[in-house]
Amino acid sequence: MKLLADCRLYTFVDTAYLRGRAPEDVARQLCDGGSDLIQLRAKTSSPDEIRRMAERILPITRRANVGLVINDHPDIAREVGAEFCHLGQEDFFDAGHRHVNELRQAQVGGAGANVQIGLSTHAPEQAARAIAAGADYIAIGPVYATGTKPTARPVTLDYVRWAAANVRIPWFAIGGITLDTLNDVLAAGATRVCVVSAILNAPDVTAACAAFRKRL
Repeated sequence: MKLLADCRLYTFVDTAYLRGRAPEDVARQLCDGGSDLIQLRAKTSSPDEIRRMAERILPITRRANVGLVINDHPDIAREVGAEFCHLGQEDFFDAGHRHVNELRQAQVGGAGANVQIGLSTHAPEQAARAIAAGADYIAIGPVYATGTKPTARPVTLDYVRWAAANVRIPWFAIGGITLDTLNDVLAAGATRVCVVSAILNAPDVTAACAAFRKRL
């Protein structure tokens, strides 16, 4: 798998956008388009359903040298052997965690200790807190209004500029990023982006993914 520092394009298999497509088919298209990381996000699915989807996706990402991120469920990430888990502020800090090593050590016998943890952040103080907690990467956003999280207030390019000047671990700009806005996000200092709807809603997922990859 690519080193996290070398990852630029972070994409999603989000069940809210599948429209009947098989998760593993979308994962394959994202890999073919040049994605570096793929997150499985299934907010309305049961843990067993998420586990089964992850088990079908993982062989595809492994063959493509792409890291698989499990959203919200570190236990599932450990059990299936995914390389990453991503958590929101409320899923990590509000759950009582203070350092990501607590999640790694939760697995009896040390299995899954290599799962890398990403945390969402929406303001500089949250970024600083996530970094102090040992996050392997952080997400900076939502930069723009997004249907993925319609109630979230955009952090604007100001937060991207702050991250470019202050964050030294890998970070990804996320939220409403399209090919039309990507240049502005990059000009603000981002070098890595997460893209959800602009790729998953495209007529050709592989081509859309490749277009972002080329621009990056």
